[in-house]
Amino acid sequence: MSNADIVIAAIRSGYDRLADVVKKLDDDALAGPSAATEWDIAQVLSHLGSGAEISTNTLQLAIDGQPPAEGDFNQTVWARWDSSSRREQADGFLEWNDKLIALFESLDADQRENLRVELSWLPAPIDVAGFGRMRLSELTHHSWDVRSATDPDATLDAAAVPEMLQNSGNLSWISKPAALNGETAVLAVTTTDPETTFTLRLADPVTIDEAPADQPGGTLTLPAEAWLRLAAGRLGPDRTPASVELTGPITLDTLRGVFAGF
Repeated sequence: MSNADIVIAAIRSGYDRLADVVKKLDDDALAGPSAATEWDIAQVLSHLGSGAEISTNTLQLAIDGQPPAEGDFNQTVWARWDSSSRREQADGFLEWNDKLIALFESLDADQRENLRVELSWLPAPIDVAGFGRMRLSELTHHSWDVRSATDPDATLDAAAVPEMLQNSGNLSWISKPAALNGETAVLAVTTTDPETTFTLRLADPVTIDEAPADQPGGTLTLPAEAWLRLAAGRLGPDRTPASVELTGPITLDTLRGVFAGF
């Protein structure tokens, strides 16, 4: 399997899992709270549905050899979804994710390897695997937002975790160093399922270093999916596995403040 094959398969399995849940939700459930504190479940589905519509358009333009959409295309899509009813948002989530995944799956081996997708906010086009990982991360975190509303033991989709780890190295845009209150620390981080090791440098900015620290000031050991949820602001006290272990001068509550979510 190529990298793109693995990513596309993970998007498919993650979507199918969430779609099975969504198809059973009545109108009251759609209006219920999600783990994304500012959104109800329908709003999470609207976010995923509008994102799928925009991603479908972006990928199709790349296939056709065209530049990214110009003007206010994204804003127009978001406005239409925001004005839809909760039921329309849920149905649209299913419709547009079906379309996006079908388009991913229609790519032949050459396209999966050599096609480049241009995004207006990136300095250079990216390959299908990279584009897919962006969608996979968004889908996986927000799938958890929906599923964990009724399942306190919900975890991120296992097939997505190894791929998402490849995109978890840039913390500058999601971390809030002010939550450190002037403290600094170097933590040796070890994850399980899969096993990885890296150095988390808590300062301003917060950074990750793949090389082990010579003299870390503490250690953080946790499942890889829990690390991803921590970095995305989704590891609250009631959602933290018992296997999470932290040593050193920084508390888990401080880490939660540094990674308050986005």
